[in-house]
Amino acid sequence: MDFRLTDDQRALQDAARGFARKRVAPIVPEIEKSYGVVPEDLRREYGKMGFLGVNYPKEYGGLGFGKLEALIVLEEFARTSAAVAFPVFEALVGPSQTILHHGPDWMKRKILPKVTAGEMMVAASLSEPDVGTALTDMTTRAVITGDKIVINGTKRWLSGGGTSQGIVLYCRLADKPGAAGIGAVYIEKDMPGVSFGAAEQFVFNLGVRNSEVYLENVTVPVENIVVPAPRFKDLIGSFNIERLGNATMGLGVAQAALDLAMSYTQERQQFGKPLCEFQAVQLRLADMATDIEAARLLIHRGAFNAAAGLPSIKDSSMAKAFANEAVRRVTAHGVQLMGAMGLNKSYAMERLMRDSWVWGIGGGHIDLHKINVAGELMGRRFSQR
Repeated sequence: MDFRLTDDQRALQDAARGFARKRVAPIVPEIEKSYGVVPEDLRREYGKMGFLGVNYPKEYGGLGFGKLEALIVLEEFARTSAAVAFPVFEALVGPSQTILHHGPDWMKRKILPKVTAGEMMVAASLSEPDVGTALTDMTTRAVITGDKIVINGTKRWLSGGGTSQGIVLYCRLADKPGAAGIGAVYIEKDMPGVSFGAAEQFVFNLGVRNSEVYLENVTVPVENIVVPAPRFKDLIGSFNIERLGNATMGLGVAQAALDLAMSYTQERQQFGKPLCEFQAVQLRLADMATDIEAARLLIHRGAFNAAAGLPSIKDSSMAKAFANEAVRRVTAHGVQLMGAMGLNKSYAMERLMRDSWVWGIGGGHIDLHKINVAGELMGRRFSQR
């Protein structure tokens, strides 16, 4: 078993790291200050460089690599900033992957080349005001009448709300209870009847607009069904790659925190010597590095085991739960090592600490994924009702 990256993988990693540091890093302070998003012209640069099509077939403008290569690129962008990594996340592990694996051919041909070119972003809308972890309780309804679908409801916590051009909307597509009635429909933000609430005022990922979505008699052709009911299992299965992406975003944040802590503790002096000369500091740095390497190995194993298919629920949930907790530990160590400067906006550590918390909440919270792992170990599902 060889854990080393291939020459092609390392070249891709170097290209993503260089681009993120030189071209993208300079805009991070302004995004933080203004709650802005990655500008469209820069997103198109992402596409031109191939970073939005790493794991797409060449027929859709992709590079034809696999999931592991996609996660390697995503980590490098997240290492710069979770906000500037968001377009990469959405393209390589987000709802466009649901279209790639399950959508009709016309949808793939129309949408995916635009995604890989950076011409558009596609968001996923799952949660509702009264529906979070209990996803099968959703009430947003899509009624099929002849060759049309009419959608009504309210969705919450849409990352990319009002800024992503397309939305894979999870909704109740059949008059059946629980998971049996749920499917997904593709809509676009400018369609009649689609509107958005004000941007949520979160303290993390300030460059990702998050809002409610209001759907009032939104009408689309029946061909816009991405996954019909009752194929909820397929919908959730396609989410396993998103879970590895979620873990990778946390991994990039954690690696950035270690990079900064190592630099700071070698420069900052107390009692006449650099902080890194103190054993207590060395122990924290070692714990940080170990958490990061363990998370990376779990993530890469999940991608490798998936081969040409989708990651398993066990691999993806295990990697996500561990990485979600690891990034919080790592950034907390980073703040402690830097003292007051760790909470000062003149350094990035306070941003990294803020950004560390979202990954264990979005994409299914940590405890849910631990329950998934337990269920896979015992060969059964555990009802939370």
